[in-house]
Amino acid sequence: MKKSIAIDMDGVIADVEQQFVDWYHRDYGVLLTKEDLVGKSDDTLFPEAGLARKMVLSPNFFRTLKVMDGAVEALQKLNEKYEVYIVSAAMEFPLSLGEKLAWLNEHFPFISWRNIIFCGDKSIINTDYMIDDHLRNLDNFKGKTIMFHAFHNVSYSNHVRVNNWNEVLALFDKEA
Repeated sequence: MKKSIAIDMDGVIADVEQQFVDWYHRDYGVLLTKEDLVGKSDDTLFPEAGLARKMVLSPNFFRTLKVMDGAVEALQKLNEKYEVYIVSAAMEFPLSLGEKLAWLNEHFPFISWRNIIFCGDKSIINTDYMIDDHLRNLDNFKGKTIMFHAFHNVSYSNHVRVNNWNEVLALFDKEA
């Protein structure tokens, strides 16, 4: 029986950071870089209070996300040896459900609908591994945790950290 991996969407296979940068430039005319976001939380991301939350509640925010570099190829490789599940705590953002499903169908058509899980709380997930960028999801996970680098988790080191999908594949090559 194959071991299983739960893989988060936002900030792991979908580039939320770039979307924040792009939308801020589009709406405010200010050009930021991903480096400008490092160390900030969603609440402190922009000078305008609540702007990040306003963005993620906007139509098409999730539908138009770019794919993280190397994510498609990495998930194809992992999918050969592991049972891969895409797990997103999407219930917080009701507009995101349809957008995320359409996005996954477009960019990751090899992931079966049976392996897509939209939930409110990831503590229900019981896979062997979890790849996520949020500590709130990793801290309570019972399997092996892998923290995907993101602007909001740079100061934490209580989980195995990966910076990109090449590092994820290298980590799983060692596990095999």
